[in-house]
Amino acid sequence: MSDTTPPLEDEPTLVVPPHVADRAKELRDWLNYHSYRYYALDAPEVSDAEWDRLFHELLELETQYPDFATADSPTQRVGAAPADFLPSYTHRQPMLSLGNAFKEEDLIAFDQRIKRMLGMDLNDPIEYVAELKIDGLAVSLTYEEGRFTIGATRGDGTTGEQVTNNLRTVRSLPLSLQPGDSPIPRLMEVRGEVFLTHAEFERVNAGREQDGLPLFANPRNAAAGGLRQLDPKLTAKRRLNIFCYELGYVENGHLQTHWETLQALKSWGFRVNPHARPCANIQEVLEIVREWEEKRSGLDYEMDGIVVKVNNLALRSELGQVARSPRWAVAYKYQPPQAATRIEGIVVQVGRTGALTPVAVMQPVPLGGVVVRRATLHNQDEIDRLDVRVGDTVVIQRAGEVIPEVVEVLKEQRPSDTVPFTMPEHCPVCGGGVERPEGEVVTRCVNVACPAQLKERIRHFASRGAMDIEGMGPALIDQLVDKEFVRDPADLYSLTEEQLVPLERMAKKSAENVVNALQASKDRPLDRLIFGLGIRHVGEHVATLLANRFCSMDTLANASEEAIAAVPGVGPTIAKSAYAFFQEPHNRETLEKLRQAGVKMESDGAAGIPVTDSQLSGKCFVFTGALERITRQDAERLAVQHGGRASSSVSKATDFVVAGEKAGSKLAKAQQLGIPVISEAEFMEMAGLS
Repeated sequence: MSDTTPPLEDEPTLVVPPHVADRAKELRDWLNYHSYRYYALDAPEVSDAEWDRLFHELLELETQYPDFATADSPTQRVGAAPADFLPSYTHRQPMLSLGNAFKEEDLIAFDQRIKRMLGMDLNDPIEYVAELKIDGLAVSLTYEEGRFTIGATRGDGTTGEQVTNNLRTVRSLPLSLQPGDSPIPRLMEVRGEVFLTHAEFERVNAGREQDGLPLFANPRNAAAGGLRQLDPKLTAKRRLNIFCYELGYVENGHLQTHWETLQALKSWGFRVNPHARPCANIQEVLEIVREWEEKRSGLDYEMDGIVVKVNNLALRSELGQVARSPRWAVAYKYQPPQAATRIEGIVVQVGRTGALTPVAVMQPVPLGGVVVRRATLHNQDEIDRLDVRVGDTVVIQRAGEVIPEVVEVLKEQRPSDTVPFTMPEHCPVCGGGVERPEGEVVTRCVNVACPAQLKERIRHFASRGAMDIEGMGPALIDQLVDKEFVRDPADLYSLTEEQLVPLERMAKKSAENVVNALQASKDRPLDRLIFGLGIRHVGEHVATLLANRFCSMDTLANASEEAIAAVPGVGPTIAKSAYAFFQEPHNRETLEKLRQAGVKMESDGAAGIPVTDSQLSGKCFVFTGALERITRQDAERLAVQHGGRASSSVSKATDFVVAGEKAGSKLAKAQQLGIPVISEAEFMEMAGLS
């Protein structure tokens, strides 16, 4: 079946003859049904040639009558225009993370813990469902009236990124559902895992190698990168796949067990992993765990464990959740696979935060379904602990999301001419200074303009919590750095429309908007600029403390380490990092360029607030739910500016919880601890802004 679809052309609106409308509906229904047979059931009933022939017939009809095309038509798999950014999306029901089990004893303890919470005899059985734990990217799929309407990444569990048009390119994801064994809810969120097969991963990496691009470390990273593209056509080239495994929010749900849920999902057209199995008790779960430890290497996709879920949905509701994990499910993790190979060299890479990471270059060796050529050595302490040297034969293991790591040196096979390895004294990319703060294991480049970390620093500088430069997304930043238009954050302010217009996915209006957004960002408060500089350990809260204390960038940049440490709430570790940042000549040059560009370098009055007289002074606030007048970030900043402090978690040290719309677990915990709960209006009144 075809993997690419030409976009619909712009045509004048035409009246659709009835026979054309009937034929188009007939073709859509036929194509959707046979896509379901092909992708979800792996049981095709027609040839690829027949499917392609009717697909192109429908495409011709919709090209002739473009206003007649429907969102769930098979032709719309790759028809959307590129996005300027990925908007956020709040899940109707949070996507929880799972607790982990690493030994069979952990699963037995999980079973007994559930029985105790339910008041059951420890010898009574509980039914479970065991599913393969696919190593991919979790997504939420919203269906309304049986049609796919919104797709989003998991994100932080509450808010993810909306990637609807990208998910439409996943051929195994149904755009409209089939009538199944159970009634389709009017509105539901379906949870799934997007992944790449090993074959597709090798194909993608082969193409990147041919194009001179860096290779993906593992299929999960390749899948995640594919799904988060701004252009759905680029996502389509990644040939992503999906397994669906759970329902989130359901309007008027009627299913009683998880096993019924999986069967219903399959009957509606979703691709469900065929290896999921119901288990009468925990002993059957253990048998499946042992079985798949031997069989997992034969799969054509990454699988790193078994997810165990209570089958009865009513019992799940009774068990509830703790923190951000359900009590009714656990993920059993297999030990990562290992292999032996020889180290041919050690190179030092510079990460997005300036961290210098030594990486072993090795003789290629098969490991966990892929051929491994590199492994992380973490840091100098780890190298010293293992005594790793070039020429050593080592044991490596591959553990999930990271590239393989060296876990053992076979010293009996060590050549006689090896020498110990030491980290460089200067950054291998920019030649700037490096530092390893006392008590830390990581060596870092402190040059803010270092190319290796520049893209991520620019993204941080332009982010909403910092300078909030609208339109400055990852794709644009990549181009600006690659073309050397931007070598440090200050260079953003010298960009012109003439430079921006020729870039990919930019037009005159988009370029004008970016330039205007840059101009507007020059007037951001001082604390936003301090935060945007990306100083290690200096988050939004600390940036506000520094802005309130020093009032200008010059005063802060020239302050001693002792003066910075003396600011309440800062301390010696943050002070040492901030002082080192401002002593680096490259960073001083960047600050001067920002000044010359007209960026505000002084406080706009927040530091003059008499915090000792404020009702917020000395109080700890936690903000939860959606606020109406200001964002949570601005509310936290306001609390700090008035002498209070903001926390992300509720504890006995919390003085007030400010609850907005749809406040969740933080509100419940505040009520449990007897902590005062106030509204946004009451908080604003305390701040003198009612």
